[in-house]
Amino acid sequence: TGTGKTHISTSIAKVIIEMGYDVLYESAQNIVAAFENDKFRSGFGERENASDKYLECDLLIVDDLGTEFSTQFATSCIYNLINTRANKGRATIISTNLTASDIVSKYDERIASRIIGGAGKVLSFGGNDYRIYRGR
Repeated sequence: TGTGKTHISTSIAKVIIEMGYDVLYESAQNIVAAFENDKFRSGFGERENASDKYLECDLLIVDDLGTEFSTQFATSCIYNLINTRANKGRATIISTNLTASDIVSKYDERIASRIIGGAGKVLSFGGNDYRIYRGR
């Protein structure tokens, strides 16, 4: 916490946007909520799925993975998001305070494999929480 993950992610987003690509930055909680709203909404008529943008953008930055409620539906959403984007060759940045073993425990090996393994790169941030220790 407070080691610069969000700062680095937004800096990358700025550069990618300047290059002309479509970037979305969203918390894991809000992404799952969008999938949930699409799945369980009531009403009539055709509406665009709010979650489609997370599957289609050039770069998706998922902030604070692991802070969403732990439900089977949420896990399914995370799997669908990561797997669909990987299959489409879409770039994804995930920030989390979870360790690799935490990811396996919270989700499962299929999700952990897609986050930690494959063509991805894991960057670990360590140190004191900047928000707490700055100026001391």
